[in-house]
Amino acid sequence: MNAVRSCQPAGNRAFPSEDETHALVDEVVAFVHRVIEPLESSYARLLSNPRNMYNEDGVPVPEYKEARRRARMASAEAGYYALFAPKSLGGGETGAVAMFLIWEALYREFGPGRPLVDDVVGGWNRGPSEIISLFSPSLQHRISPRLMTGAEIFCFGLSEPDTGSDAWSMSTHAERESGGWRINGTKKWISDAPYADYVLVFAVTDAQEREAHRGGISAFLVPMSLDGVHVSEAIAIFGEIGGIRAVVELDDVHVADEFMVGKPGEALPTAQAGVSLGRLANAGRAVGMSRWALRLAAEYAGNRKTFGQPISAHQAIQFMIADSMIEAYAAYSMALDCARKIDLGDSSPKRLAMVKTFACERGFEILDRCMQVHGGVGFVNETRLYAGWHQLRVLRVADGSSEILRRLVARQVLRGDDSF
Repeated sequence: MNAVRSCQPAGNRAFPSEDETHALVDEVVAFVHRVIEPLESSYARLLSNPRNMYNEDGVPVPEYKEARRRARMASAEAGYYALFAPKSLGGGETGAVAMFLIWEALYREFGPGRPLVDDVVGGWNRGPSEIISLFSPSLQHRISPRLMTGAEIFCFGLSEPDTGSDAWSMSTHAERESGGWRINGTKKWISDAPYADYVLVFAVTDAQEREAHRGGISAFLVPMSLDGVHVSEAIAIFGEIGGIRAVVELDDVHVADEFMVGKPGEALPTAQAGVSLGRLANAGRAVGMSRWALRLAAEYAGNRKTFGQPISAHQAIQFMIADSMIEAYAAYSMALDCARKIDLGDSSPKRLAMVKTFACERGFEILDRCMQVHGGVGFVNETRLYAGWHQLRVLRVADGSSEILRRLVARQVLRGDDSF
């Protein structure tokens, strides 16, 4: 298979039926078993030990970048990497249901802590997405083919040291000059920055419009190789010795007009739309990790014996597993309902906020319970339960913290919107 899967028409958009989507999910999972797992094995020394993965500055080593590039390109060759990208770019445009179910299946089948699996389908914030359609014709010609095949990626430069969910308060700015723009500022918490080829920088280009919250924020695709672009710090979290998130500094960086993405002053809605898609994908990850961990916990509870019987016979264990299964099913049902409505044209921010909050918070609690079922074994690195616990803790903040999302939900409800 060497082309992105085609879809059957649904309404005025092209989406696969759910039967076709489930068949596609099975294909993606089979591809990981067939191609990505052997690739993981060939990089086992690197991927199994963080001391081999990062250099002394905490930045991933070149071999790590190459491993992920090979995974992306293998998936693109098989037709899966650009499944979520628009058809006009050569993508699959498979829709929200497929996005949720594929991420859910990947994490349910393979669990957390496997970065090459994360690269099987391209995210909106790395390359094959609607963002490419906003490129200038010259960028479309030169750069988009390499983004679509996974040969290169960009990172998403929105967050700053003093700004989180309030993008209107960003201080990075771009000033007009002959033949282009000069950008100055600092971006922080930028995923993939240590090994990305480009950074999609959001910068203030009209301060008055920005202060009035009418616009004034533009986007630029900035090559990481340009003078003045510097990854100044890899951000390590949870006691890691390195990280894939980083601080990106832009010091008098000149870019030509062709590197502006979209129209001047109108970039923030693009960022917000991408973050909304990220919320659905993160719900998929959370539900998948929950079910993966539950599978491990049920198996362990059936094998581990105390006081002459399996711990699965103890009501305390049964209740933890039952509560976790109930919550996982609720999160799955909410997210799938939300995805179906998105594919029908109803992309309610309130609904996405509810789904992301519930799925990630319940997922975190489920991972915690599953670790408890395992006792001390739950803390052992090889179980990877700790990796899921860590990731879900991050997801409670990523793409909108639970508090910000609750604020969004409450505002809509108080305005009279009590719809699901």
